Amino acid sequence: MAEPLRLLVVDDEPPARARLRRLLAALPGVQVVGEAGSGLQALALAESLRPDALLLDVQMPELSGLDVAASLPDAAQGGPAVVFVTAYDDYALPAFDAAALDYLLKPVDPARLARAVARIRQRRPQAAARPAPARLVVAERGQLHVIDCSELLWLQAADNYVELHGAQRMHLLRRTLDGLLADLGPGFVRIHRSRAVALAAVSAVEAAGRGNATVALRDGTRLACSRPWREGLRRALGV
Repeated sequence: MAEPLRLLVVDDEPPARARLRRLLAALPGVQVVGEAGSGLQALALAESLRPDALLLDVQMPELSGLDVAASLPDAAQGGPAVVFVTAYDDYALPAFDAAALDYLLKPVDPARLARAVARIRQRRPQAAARPAPARLVVAERGQLHVIDCSELLWLQAADNYVELHGAQRMHLLRRTLDGLLADLGPGFVRIHRSRAVALAAVSAVEAAGRGNATVALRDGTRLACSRPWREGLRRALGV
């Protein structure tokens, strides 16, 4: 079975995002992996989630949809398709100049949306294994921060965010821990329901009684490893 199309919905108006999600939910083989309310957030999520396509509003705060599209990697570099969704038809020419795959007018017609999704599916190359990202982009206080994944030490779930702990500081990424670990691959392993460590950062694993353990990291951080996750950590470390 083909993997579902991974779509990112970008619009500064929550009702518009909600309507698009409802329309997309009626289409087979489609997964909305996230939504953004600004251009900066869209770029950060596009980098970390690596969707197949963005459904992108044109007029937004901070960065317009056209600015976002111009900042994305192109198709030859594995960048996502862009479908503009806007209330204004006078952006069509600059949208297609920005290599947009399609251009939808609000209110979006369900049949027209289905055709746009079909075009995205035709554009997507046949599935190959997704490589783990080398970096993550985090939007914080109107700034974009590029995080080198090799510098991450451990991850902690925090409501709808994940704390990214490195040697220098902590960043908050708006993602679930499950989804982030699926993208990061086998270099990270859970040691608790809401916590994971980078295997390369582990310096020692010490017994802590009742089947639990303490994981020591290279920067001196010590984290509790719950009994249900200790065996998985041991196998991942090859010991």
